[in-house]
Amino acid sequence: DLVPKAGMKFPTIAVLALSSSAAAFAPALFTTKSHIIQSTKNRKATPAFVPRMSAVESAEETFEFQAEVGRVMDIIINSLYSDRDVFLRELVSNAADACDKRRFLSLTNDAAASAESPCIRIKPDPIANTLTIEDTGIGLTRDEMNNNLGRIAQSGTKAFMEAMDSKDLNLIGQFGVGFYSGFLVADKMEVISRSMNGKNGEVYKWTSQAQGGSYTITEMPADAAEEIGTKIVLHLKDDASDYLESSKIESLLQKYSEFIEFPISIYKEKTAYEQVPDEEANAKLEEGEEPKMKTVPIKSEGFEQLNNQKPIWLRSPKEVTEEEYTEFYKAAFKSSYDDPMAKTHFVLEGQVEARAILYIPGMLPYELSKDMFSDDSKNIRLYVRRVFINDKFEDLIPRWLKFIRGVVDSSDLPLNVGREILQQSKVLQIINKRLVRKSLDMIRDIEADDDDGASYIQFWNNFGKYLKVGIVEDGDTYKKELAPLLRFFSSKSGEEYTSLDKIVEGMTDAQKENKKIYYVTGEGLSKAKMSPSIEKLSKKGYEVLYLTEPLDEITIETLASFGDYKLVDANKDGAFDDDSDEEAKKEKEEATEQLSDLIDYLEMELGEKVKNVKVSKLLSESPAALVQGAYGMSPTMQRYMQMQSVAMGEGSLPGMGSMNQAILEINPDHPVIKELNGIVKGAGTSGPIEDETFSNKVTLLYDVAAMTSGYEVSDPAAFAKRVVQLMSVGATVSDAVVEESTANVEKDDAASDDGDDAITPEVM
Repeated sequence: DLVPKAGMKFPTIAVLALSSSAAAFAPALFTTKSHIIQSTKNRKATPAFVPRMSAVESAEETFEFQAEVGRVMDIIINSLYSDRDVFLRELVSNAADACDKRRFLSLTNDAAASAESPCIRIKPDPIANTLTIEDTGIGLTRDEMNNNLGRIAQSGTKAFMEAMDSKDLNLIGQFGVGFYSGFLVADKMEVISRSMNGKNGEVYKWTSQAQGGSYTITEMPADAAEEIGTKIVLHLKDDASDYLESSKIESLLQKYSEFIEFPISIYKEKTAYEQVPDEEANAKLEEGEEPKMKTVPIKSEGFEQLNNQKPIWLRSPKEVTEEEYTEFYKAAFKSSYDDPMAKTHFVLEGQVEARAILYIPGMLPYELSKDMFSDDSKNIRLYVRRVFINDKFEDLIPRWLKFIRGVVDSSDLPLNVGREILQQSKVLQIINKRLVRKSLDMIRDIEADDDDGASYIQFWNNFGKYLKVGIVEDGDTYKKELAPLLRFFSSKSGEEYTSLDKIVEGMTDAQKENKKIYYVTGEGLSKAKMSPSIEKLSKKGYEVLYLTEPLDEITIETLASFGDYKLVDANKDGAFDDDSDEEAKKEKEEATEQLSDLIDYLEMELGEKVKNVKVSKLLSESPAALVQGAYGMSPTMQRYMQMQSVAMGEGSLPGMGSMNQAILEINPDHPVIKELNGIVKGAGTSGPIEDETFSNKVTLLYDVAAMTSGYEVSDPAAFAKRVVQLMSVGATVSDAVVEESTANVEKDDAASDDGDDAITPEVM
C-alpha cells in the first residue's frame, strides 16, 4: 500500500453539490459511453435514465451519474470563484479547521494535550516561486489524503463534525471543494503531512497538477515533516507572482482571516533600528565628551503574527467595555477619527443562531457623502465562524440602512459553494428583520436619551434622508415605526426641526376636528414660507409642515397619514373644502357669481397656462395663487422629475405640462382683484380688452401667483419689461428724456459763464 501510485483519478461523490449553477454544465458532465457506465440489475429504474427495452422487458437497470473529472476541475478552478484572492481564505480556513480538530482531540489525547498551541504559518519564496501554508493541526494519514483530497466534494471537516457530534467545534469547511481553489493561482499543489493519528509517524506527500486530472501519494522520509501538521506548497502560475509579496498576503489575511482563533504568522523581512557609536564622528572626540551615537537599520527575516484583533462579538456583552467597542469599530471600519453614536450587541437563538454588533457612525462616511447608496460602502461584514466571507450582501440589510456599520457571524446562512452568493431563504429573512429591529432600537434610543435634542438632530442631519427612503421603499412594513422618527420644519418651529408627534400635540381643537395635517412644498425653507396657501391656515392657528426637498414630498405622499390624521397638500385643489360649513360654502358661491366676468376673462386671456380659474376664501394677503389638481405634481416635484429625465438622457417628460396644468385661485377681497373686476365689467364686452396696461396687470397677476406658489417664470425678460412699463405709467419715456436733456442744458449754461464760447447741447 505504501508504493507510490501515479495517475490516481479524482472520483466525485456529489457533483451536483458543487453549486446551484452546476446544472448549466450538466450536458458536459454526463456521458453515456458503455465502457464507463456502471449498472446493477433488478433495481428500480430511474425514469429519466431508463434505457429503451425490447417488447418483452426482462430486466431493469439503474445508472449512476458519472463525471468528466477534468471538466469538473475546470469548473472549480474557473467558474466556482469570481475572485481568485479567496484561495488564501479557503486554505487558511482549512488550516484553522485542522488546528481546531487537534484542539478538540487534545481533550482526550494526552500527546495532543502536551503539544504547543496549534498555529498557522505562511511563507512566500520568490526564488522558488512557491507559497507555503503550514499548520500544526491534526494532519492527514494516507487514507485521509486519498479520501479527502482525492475525492472532489468529500468534506473531511463535515465528516469529522458528524462523527464527533459536538457543538463545541468551530469548524468552517462543509462543501469539500475549498482546497482546490489553490489551483486558481497554482499550476501544481503539494501537500506534505504527518498525522497525529499515524501509527509510526509516517509522512506522506500528495501531488497534483492543475490540468492533470490525477494525483500521486508518496511516502516521504520522517524528516520531511518534523512536527504533526500539514504543509501545502503552491507552485504559482506566471501571472500570480504578486502573491509572493508579503504586503499582498498581509492585506488578504487582514481582510479574510483577521479573527481566526489560532495565531497566523507570515515570513517576512523585518527592519529594526539600533543606536550604535558613530566611529567617524567619535574619531576626534576630546577627553570627557560623551561618544556620539547614530541610528542604523538592522534587517532580519522571520515570522510575524498578524491576527492580534479579538472577535469581541463572540464574547458576552457584559464582558465587553465601551472602550473595546469603540476600538473595535475604529479598527474594523477604518474610522480612526469617528466615535460611534450608538451600538448594540446581541445574539440570535432558536431557528437561527447568529451573533452581531451594529453601530451608528458619528459622522456620515465619506463614500456615502458622494452617493448615499455607494457600492463602495461596505457596511455589514459577514463572517462564518470568524472567517470573513463578504461585505456586499445587499439582502442582509435593506439599503435604507446603508449607513449602519456592523458584523454578523452565523453558520446558518445559505451560502453557495463559492461563499460569494447569499441565497434567498427563511433564515435570511429572520436575520434581516432582526437587524432592522435592532437598528431602529438604536435610533429610538438616541432620540429618547437626548435631553436637549442636539444628538438626534446631529443624527438626522447625517442620516435622516435614509429614514425617508425607508418609508418610500419599505413603507408597508416599517412606516409606523419610522414616521415618529421623521423631522421637518414647520410654520411654528422657526429654524428648528419638529416631529409629527409634536404637531399633533400642539393642534388647536379646530384642527383636531378637521383630522388633517397640512403641508406645503418649496425649494428651501424661505420659498416654502412664501406659499400663499398657508396664509389663513396660519391665522387660524394651524401648524403647517414645510417640505423643502423632493424626497420630503415623496415620503409624505407614501406615508399618507399619521395616526388618525390625514396628510394634505395645502397647494392642492380642494385641500380646504368643507361641505359641512354651509356659511363658507355660501360665501364662496356668492363671490364666484360676482367675479364671473373676471373669471371668464382670465381663463380666456391666460389660455393654456391654467386649467381654470376659481375663487378662494383662504387667501388673505395675496391676490392670487396657483394650485395643482388633486393628482398633479407640485412644482418642486415637476422640476425634480424633469432633471432626472434629462440626467438619464431621456429629454423632456412627455405630457408633463398638460398633466400638471395649474389652477389659478383668486382672492375676492383683494384690491387688485376688485380693480380688475371693475375694469372687465366696465368694458362690457366678452372679447379682449384693448388696453396694454390692463393686459400687463392680468399677466403680472399670474406671474406673481406662480412665483409665490413655487413655480418659475417662463420668460423673465418679458416679466421685467411688464414691471418697468407699469412703473412708468403716467410718465412717458419721451418726457423723461426731455427732462434729462433740459437739466443738461441748464448745467451747460452755468458752465458757459466761466468760458468764452457757449456750447449748444444736442438733444438725443
